[in-house]
Amino acid sequence: MFGFIKRKQKNTSETTTTSARSSVSAEDKTADLSHSLEKTKRTFSDGMADFLLGKKSIDNELLDELETRLLSADVGINATTTIIDELQNDISRKVISDADSLQIKLAEIMKTILLPCEQAMDTETAKPFVILVVGINGAGKTTSIGKLAHHFMQQGKSVMLAAGDTFRAAAVEQLQEWGKRNDVPVISQGTGADPASVIFDAVQSASSKNIDIIIADTAGRLHTQDNLMDELAKIKRVLAKIDASAPHETLIVMDAGFGQNALHQAQQFHDSIGLTGMAVTKLDGTAKGGILFSIAKTLKLPVRFIGIGEGINDLRPFNASEFVDALLE
Repeated sequence: MFGFIKRKQKNTSETTTTSARSSVSAEDKTADLSHSLEKTKRTFSDGMADFLLGKKSIDNELLDELETRLLSADVGINATTTIIDELQNDISRKVISDADSLQIKLAEIMKTILLPCEQAMDTETAKPFVILVVGINGAGKTTSIGKLAHHFMQQGKSVMLAAGDTFRAAAVEQLQEWGKRNDVPVISQGTGADPASVIFDAVQSASSKNIDIIIADTAGRLHTQDNLMDELAKIKRVLAKIDASAPHETLIVMDAGFGQNALHQAQQFHDSIGLTGMAVTKLDGTAKGGILFSIAKTLKLPVRFIGIGEGINDLRPFNASEFVDALLE
């Protein structure tokens, strides 16, 4: 836990070759995620080994130190309070008496907080299943769309992209490059075209070609925040003319490195247009990976995907237990 509690030796006996392979695969996956969360882990663990050295019991001094580290990792006030209060209660009841029992209980609490956010996107409810991707410029929207396309294609789905960020020529070009990389069609118009029109055309095209999933990019910044939200609301109204339930997913891409500011931005989007899920990116590049706990306590939205690197496979479905195990390894 936090790099300062030595893990118990794993039982290396395996009953079958199949189970051994599964065990190695699971360990490799956790190790990969653990490596990506290294900066956040250091925020937790730096100095904790020395702090625990010679301690014979778990006390309030340790909880104060843990609380500071949780807040530094952007776990947030609400989630941190829940964690510390539950630990304090178990210490009072003698359920926690040493570092090992603290490790077990801490992981249990953290998983309980995150588990409601672990909800996979169900793309089988419509065809084409329309994903409207929103968020502030710089969060990694367009790159995430390219990785999402790859993810769905790995599942055997056909995918089409819509270049709805018509205010930035670079965004359209970037999306077209991802289209080439994934060998998927990209519907686009000229810079300054009406985004709602582009996405409307894309959905019609996807319907006629029997495409499974369409992923639509959107602008991340207009002249004012009100203009941005109005444009997104217009896109949703126009899509409803084709399918009253479209878009079937309104997914915000949020840069974990922005911490609480990103959380506030997500809240604004949610209040204005209604989000159905989140993709939290760049967890490998920040010490603020604890933002997922803050999301769980405040927004209470599904975290569909997390981004843990630059590679095309580094946007992966969120798994609460894997995340906590990697964080506390």
